[in-house]
Amino acid sequence: MVLAVVALLLTSCATTAPPQHNAADVMFLQMLIPQNQHGIEIVRLASGRPVPAGLKELAAAIEVTQQTEVDDMRHWLHDWNQPETVAPQAHAGHGGMKTAAPDLVGALRSAPDTEFTRRFLDVLTGQQQGAVELAQTENGPGGGVNAQARDLARRVIESRTAEVKQLLNVKT
Repeated sequence: MVLAVVALLLTSCATTAPPQHNAADVMFLQMLIPQNQHGIEIVRLASGRPVPAGLKELAAAIEVTQQTEVDDMRHWLHDWNQPETVAPQAHAGHGGMKTAAPDLVGALRSAPDTEFTRRFLDVLTGQQQGAVELAQTENGPGGGVNAQARDLARRVIESRTAEVKQLLNVKT
């Protein structure tokens, strides 16, 4: 009798527990991974260019932060048995990927040193603002339920907003 009661309690607890993640969490991570990878590609361009020292330091910090986030997100998706990537058009109904256009990055890559800092600031600012918009979907109405993903979204909003403020204050 005691075993039957324990089994019943365990079964009812398992069926009433909130989900560990939902489709919004998965979509957020699947969209933020390539967004971060694109951001990493952008900030790496500053390492070999004559940009203000503070901007070079910020770019290096962004690279480390976003790579750590990518590693964490890949781990979570793996744990959830979800694919890391999907075709970019798969999320078009959710606002699509929030990354800088490839032609902007190409133009930045080939920009002369005299124009690089100004262009870099423009492209990176847009990239970071895109991350904020994406993170707001995770924590907004109909968003995710996973505590780690929601915390990541909160940190993305805070850090990228602060980074944009720093970028807007760089003297060129």
